Amino acid sequence: MTQVVNIGIVGGGLMGKELAAAIGRWDALEDHPVRPRLTHVCDTNPAALDWFDKVDSVVVKTTDYRDLLKDDGVDVLYIAVPHHLHEEIYVEAITAGKDVLGEKPFGIDLDAAARIVAVAEANPDVFVRCSSEMPFFPAAQKAFDLVRSGALGRIVDAGCGFLHSSDYDLDKPINWKRQAQHCGEIGVMGDLGMHTLHLPLRLGWLPEHVYGVLQHLVDERPRSKGAVERVPCDTFENATLVCTVDDEAHGRFPLTLEQKRIAPGEKNSFYFRVRGLDGCVEFSTRYPKTLWRLKVDEGEQVWQQVEMGSQSAFPTVTGGIFEFGFSDAILQMWAAFLAERAGQLGDRFGCVTPAEALDSHRVFAAALRSHETHAACPPLDSPAR
Repeated sequence: MTQVVNIGIVGGGLMGKELAAAIGRWDALEDHPVRPRLTHVCDTNPAALDWFDKVDSVVVKTTDYRDLLKDDGVDVLYIAVPHHLHEEIYVEAITAGKDVLGEKPFGIDLDAAARIVAVAEANPDVFVRCSSEMPFFPAAQKAFDLVRSGALGRIVDAGCGFLHSSDYDLDKPINWKRQAQHCGEIGVMGDLGMHTLHLPLRLGWLPEHVYGVLQHLVDERPRSKGAVERVPCDTFENATLVCTVDDEAHGRFPLTLEQKRIAPGEKNSFYFRVRGLDGCVEFSTRYPKTLWRLKVDEGEQVWQQVEMGSQSAFPTVTGGIFEFGFSDAILQMWAAFLAERAGQLGDRFGCVTPAEALDSHRVFAAALRSHETHAACPPLDSPAR
């Protein structure tokens, strides 16, 4: 029997709308054990709530998230709010017994993340995961499986990155992601870093040391669209982390993590590559259907271009020959979250765990220390933990 799950959104912005769209496409999934219904929406901006009038299943709209916490009609909360609000809302939601898919980075800093994870661990009956959809692209899934299988042999080096370009427009108005008081001192790492660490951490590659090259490139931005007045923009737009990983099976190797909001020549590209003694794999969403794989044939290095179709962790009715896109990744992430919540994920790729989210913050904090000291730093536990 299909299980019906009522979902409430806290934060009705872009990603909240993407969830509504994903639920609208739920029948594209083949034989999923859960059927979600979007029933509750919260946003502090009443105008943002108007968009959800088109969703027939929504029965409650409110500007106070606590209305959702005390409503027995809500089974799962999707929380997509600025980073400085994560700790308060996540902790209250978990304590209220609501299952949670929370947006990255699970707190404004390491201490906040540690406190959130401690509450999650103290409430083991509450199912909690962190959002990260990019690794659900079919080629990324295939690359992950090849690395995990050992087919590449001993790892020589690896890299993962998210190259974004919206901040390349220097006249783009300020928003909360460009202000440290809202997005945190970690800047772009809080916005994009979980995407770059999801696959490495799932492979067991928690960096041993981190050397962070953090760039603050834009000092001020317009207060609003078309405004003459400019206000301080005080976050790191770009972060390149050169890490060492000491893996039991592969020994020590370098792992490079790129998180960039100003990446000339890019639009919105996620990539993952691993090079080993027995072969290499590489994927970028810039070419969403293509997985590059290197094999050695009669002493020659031969790159193969493997054309991937639409199928990811969960099968869909979409023809396998068609292309996979961002909205499909959102659908797959939610399919994974709700299947795992129902105990039916099996051996499929799952969403970021609270422990992995905390490990990502340990890496970000090490990058900050490295930036300050100009030395490689190990990830450390938070005193709050």
